[in-house]
Amino acid sequence: MSPDGYPNPVAISRLTPGEMSREPQNVRAINWLLAQPGGPVVVVTPRKDFDGTSLMKLVAQPRVTHRTWRGFSRGVLSGTRVIHAWPDRQHLDDLWGCAADAIVVIEWNERHTAEWIADAKPVQLFLDQTVDPNLEAVDEEAQEPLPNGVEGILEHIAHMAAGYSSGLKWNEEDKLKADMMNRPERWGPITVDQVRVKCRELRMRPRDVDTIAGFLQRRKEGRRFNVRSSYRGFQFN
Repeated sequence: MSPDGYPNPVAISRLTPGEMSREPQNVRAINWLLAQPGGPVVVVTPRKDFDGTSLMKLVAQPRVTHRTWRGFSRGVLSGTRVIHAWPDRQHLDDLWGCAADAIVVIEWNERHTAEWIADAKPVQLFLDQTVDPNLEAVDEEAQEPLPNGVEGILEHIAHMAAGYSSGLKWNEEDKLKADMMNRPERWGPITVDQVRVKCRELRMRPRDVDTIAGFLQRRKEGRRFNVRSSYRGFQFN
């Protein structure tokens, strides 16, 4: 996936094997961000109370804004330099297209950040080592075209979603949900991972990738969808 949602500098501070404290990881993030040009500094943490001496000193400064996940909106990050501490997958998705001047993530869980790293292609900050992204590298080998028309459906959905600033619209979601219910033989052989890889290959927003993969996962579990009456009988050609 191209880093279209991250046109400005992006980094991730990672715990280096052998480090016994996360404080140096926090310091690396702060130093990197303060070296970037841009607007005022915003620190985002899961809650108001948190551990970390260097981060606590930073948010205590009068020109630094501290925000938490409660009531968070990515729009407030536009034109700022952002430290996002310990985000989960959902909150990493929220960073896509936020128009921040620079972003550094302080990693907590590698399982949550693996796909974000592939998408955002950040500089990786370790103890005594900075790993620059290989922007020419292919994230993952392109898979075979998906059968039963699913390839074309996802290409259409990706094209439609790209035309909206907020991503996938409700009517496109309803079309997908209706087709998954009305054409179970189409989607039966397709795995959730295949859909996820294809959506990312099509450069869809992370949240839209999660939405579409989530629809198929729910169908695999035998669940049904509530679809508006105008689309209940819909099927893609």
